[in-house]
Amino acid sequence: MTELIPAPLRDVGNAGGFVLDETTVIDAGPGTEATARWLRGVLGAATGLALPPGAGAAGETVRLRVLPEDAGHLGPEGYKLYVDGDAVSLHGGGPAGVFWGAQTLRQLLGPDAFRRAPVTPGRQWLVPGVFVEDTPRFRWRGLMLDVARHFMPKEGVLRYLDLMAAHKLNVFHFHLTDDQGWRVEIKRYPKLTEVGSWRARTKFGHRASPLWEEKPHGGFYTQDDIREIVAYAAERHIGVVPEIDVPGHSQAAIAAYPELGNTDVIDTTSLSVWDNWGISHNVLAPTDNTLRFYEGVFEEVLDLFPAGAGNFSEFVHIGGDECAKEQWRESPTAQARIEELGVGDEDGLQSWFVRHFDTWLTERGRRLIGWDEILEGGLAPGAAVSSWRGYAGGITATRAGHDVVMCPQEHVYLDHRQHGGADEPAPIGYVRTLEDVFRFEPVPPELGPEEARHVLGTQANLWTEVMEDTGRVDYQAFPRLAAFAEVAWSALPAPAERDYADFERRMTAHYGRLDALGVGYRPPAGPHPWQRRPGVLGRPIEGTPPNV
Repeated sequence: MTELIPAPLRDVGNAGGFVLDETTVIDAGPGTEATARWLRGVLGAATGLALPPGAGAAGETVRLRVLPEDAGHLGPEGYKLYVDGDAVSLHGGGPAGVFWGAQTLRQLLGPDAFRRAPVTPGRQWLVPGVFVEDTPRFRWRGLMLDVARHFMPKEGVLRYLDLMAAHKLNVFHFHLTDDQGWRVEIKRYPKLTEVGSWRARTKFGHRASPLWEEKPHGGFYTQDDIREIVAYAAERHIGVVPEIDVPGHSQAAIAAYPELGNTDVIDTTSLSVWDNWGISHNVLAPTDNTLRFYEGVFEEVLDLFPAGAGNFSEFVHIGGDECAKEQWRESPTAQARIEELGVGDEDGLQSWFVRHFDTWLTERGRRLIGWDEILEGGLAPGAAVSSWRGYAGGITATRAGHDVVMCPQEHVYLDHRQHGGADEPAPIGYVRTLEDVFRFEPVPPELGPEEARHVLGTQANLWTEVMEDTGRVDYQAFPRLAAFAEVAWSALPAPAERDYADFERRMTAHYGRLDALGVGYRPPAGPHPWQRRPGVLGRPIEGTPPNV
């Protein structure tokens, strides 16, 4: 049995194996050229071999092909990998399938294939004889990374795209704006980054913590940085879905442009980028000026994140969650708008806000997606839903014929603690162990077959309030992201019937791959001393959420 993660649909051992050496060439057919370049880059670095293009003799060739006939039963992301003494033959239903098969090939070579330079010059590189047939369960296999609460520099984002690719994840949900920071350059509104991209200090730990990091925190991505990230992702068959939050989670934008706020109930000129965690009451004013401003923002966002640049790249996320409505209730301007529009109340006003941008995006050939609060007051006709408050929002949306990405916080919020012990750094939320994530089921049983077809897939979310650097992000993400990747990719049985012992066996090898990649994961025995945060308060939630 192989030690692949995520588990393939089928793998059968063959006699013998294929040796990569100085004679090995890569024979790349049409549509596989990008995967050949990627293989030459990563395996060339790890092995020291040139792996030039060519059509070699028996025992010399890694052959890559797109075979449309395989797409019929495996789909565009499926692949077949044959390894024997004569060749490595990798056939994909589409270019993406060939790329995912190349990820499997890299795993078969062992942990040292994930290093950036040879650690044992002159060693033999053996690909074991095997036949692998594989295809993903879900089309949307996502990771959301929040770079608004704690900024992750561009190199860190590119690294996470590589880690996603290594786990066959294909949608990067890029959370770019929030109360605590605005992270994308918008040329027509320069203050969004001049003012909105940094805060004077930062709460250390949960908002109940008395600790502060008394220094400025900030950063943003230039438009060229964004173009590079999107192109890098597309080369790895990952689509990037940007998130620009409206109408809540907007204090950083209001601090930069005070006219965006509810100026009739608060002095918005006194606001700064928020230095604390939680839900800010400073939300966007429901005015035409606000709509025109954000239309200008989204015009630049659509240019930076073009449709067709990867899987599900037609989507734009508008947030829509946790919109505090106190200011709207007090605002004569907001109340007059409710009466003018005939939307009934503040929930209706939020729905009007969402519907406006749903129509605006649809007219430009794009699709809106938002957190499940966009269901409040009526769901916009073309919108899809990220179901985070459990499964209920996703169930409601699918039954109304809307597409859904399942990401319930009780199961796949990786900022939640991994263990109930006192050593967990800044413990947040529910205890969600590696096994808990492995047993997560994205499709609730109450959905019928037609409704279940609206579940595009699933996504793990990394909110970074208590993740002050890449090491903390690594700790929260791994190893649980490996279990999540298996849930998203593999054809697993019902949660109670899944073979966790076999997953643990395969994880033993996978920890070696993560070590080679320099991932600061949580060790199975508990955190290293340098991974702990003694005395830093978190927000644990007592009890265990119900499983589906």
